[in-house]
Order: sequence, then structure tokens, then C-alpha cells
Amino acid sequence: MYPILEIDKSIIAGNTRRLVQMCSQHGIEVTAVTKVVMGDAAIASIFVDNGIARIADSRIPNLAKLAGINAEKWLIRTPMISEAPQVVELADVSLNAEISVLHALDDSAKKQSKIHKVILMLDLGDLREGYFRKEELESVAGFVQSSSNLELYGIGANLACLNFALPDTEKMGELLGIASKLGVNLVSAGNSASLDLMLAGGMPSGINNLRLGESLLFGRERARFKYLDGTRNDAFILKAEVIELKEKPSAPWGEIGVDSYGRKAVFVDKGIRKRAILALGKQDTDIETMWPVDPGIEIIGASGDHLIVDVAQACRDVFVGAVMPFRLGYYALLRAYTSPFVNRVYLN
Repeated sequence: MYPILEIDKSIIAGNTRRLVQMCSQHGIEVTAVTKVVMGDAAIASIFVDNGIARIADSRIPNLAKLAGINAEKWLIRTPMISEAPQVVELADVSLNAEISVLHALDDSAKKQSKIHKVILMLDLGDLREGYFRKEELESVAGFVQSSSNLELYGIGANLACLNFALPDTEKMGELLGIASKLGVNLVSAGNSASLDLMLAGGMPSGINNLRLGESLLFGRERARFKYLDGTRNDAFILKAEVIELKEKPSAPWGEIGVDSYGRKAVFVDKGIRKRAILALGKQDTDIETMWPVDPGIEIIGASGDHLIVDVAQACRDVFVGAVMPFRLGYYALLRAYTSPFVNRVYLN
């Protein structure tokens, strides 16, 4: 039943091999992030089968799905104190920036007779997670190193996620300086936004880990929004069924109110146009980060469960009952995976 998300495993495998090769040429290992696919074990297996030894997610339920995957597991969102026992049970490593959370992890690790590995996060300007004051990070590192059931595994940073502050050589040098001072070897320098700096030759020697999701799945680095040579961006195709097809005015009439965000839309009157409605909506995907495979089709808008497209210039036959494919970006895929109404089909 539609909508259907088609997942081409061979494309993800090819992207994985390419990214592993690119990063290894710069002395960098890849930690593959599965959060956008909700810890899909089938995709995690592709990562592992094609050269990746570390898998990361931001949610404990997703890590539970990955329990059978032969890889080191990372929790990459700062743990909640309330979930500390599950973090220790399901994650080998967690990214941290709060001393109270580390105390809870240490206590849970003692009770489970485990050593839990910790990566401490440094905020390098994006103002999401991490220590802003280096002396505070160093003090917390001392606690981790002196604790009986925690191991200071590495130092990390995250950039270009909240405020889109980009990685640069100076910031990476700061990260390396902290790692050197604390005597840790693993230095995790961010996400797919760090690939541009790496490929431009600006990544300092000693940075040896990147946490990649978007680039593996879509073949795109995040700093300049460019697709990477030797990768593909069509691993995920969302297909929806046409439920109405009519010629209608292109602009509404009467008094126009505001949308769900309190904004008033502006319309361009293009006259009478051929428009289709599909059984797909904002509850299922993000229309701002998806594109019709047919270049003659234009997305007009969507409500919770209706997607309206202009098909006047469509290159293929459109009729009620026809199935229309869309190529997805990151947030469109995130919602498609999260929606219980989107069915998944694996290809190849």
C-alpha cells in the first residue's frame, strides 16, 4: 500500500565504500550515523559490510535495534540522566557535556560491571552541545580519568547543525590541542559538514574520526551542500498515489487567513492549471526537502495528509491511481522513516 519508500541498498553500499576510501586517504575513520533511518539494522549492516566499524545513533530505542550488529555502538546525543542504565547497556560509547550525567553513567556502569567509554564535547562555535570553557572540560576529563568505570575515549565537536558555524583549520587545531593535553587519541571532528574542509586539505593531521550520516546516504557534504564525486543521491525514492486530478485556478479566492505557523501565504496567479493531489502529507514527509523525479512536475504545497502538485508540464502520463516518485533529502527521509503510514521496500 502506498506511500512506499524504496531503499536501494546497492547505492548505499557504493556511497559507503567511497566515503570510507575518501576519509582513509586523510587518516580519518568513519562512524556511521543511523538516526535519520531510526536505527534501521538493514542499513547499519550495509555500513558494516562495506568497511565501517562504528555505528552511532541519538536515541536509545534505535540503539536497541542495532544490538545484533557487529560494531562499536555510540550514543551521540548527550544522555538523559534517567536513561543512564540503558545507555551503559546498549552503547559502548557516549558523547557527553554534563558532569551530573557522567556521575550517573559511572554509577550505572558499576552496577553492570562494565567500563563505559566517554567522548567529551567541545563547543567550537555552533552553540549546540559541548563545553565552551576549556578549563571546565579539562576538569571534567579529570573526573572521568579518575573514575573506576568510565574511560576517557576521545574528544569531539559538532559544527554546522544548529547555527551552521562551519569547521575550519583553526577550530580543528583547538580540538587537537585539547586532545593532546589530555592524552587521548580519538578526535571526532564533527559530521558531514567537515568533509569540505577535509577535501580542501584544511583538516589538520591528528583528526581521525568523523560521524557521517547524510554523506553516506545521500552522497552530499553539508558545509557547501555539494554532492561528492563517485556517490549517488537517489538511494531513497518515495512513491505516492494520485487521488485527484483536475484543472483548477492556480490562486485561491476570497479572504485568505494564516497558516499553522501564523504566516500569510503569497500566491502567483498562473491561470488555470492541471493539478494533482496525492495521498501523502506533512505527517509523512517534509515537502521542502523532496523533489519530483519528473522535472516537469512542481510541488505546490501540502496539508497534513494531502500533497498538491502542478502536472501541466509533466513528462509522464498522470491519472487517478498513478504512482508518482520523489527523490528525498535529509528531513524528508527523517519524516518518512518516522511516519507509521509509509511502507518500506528494500531493493538490490
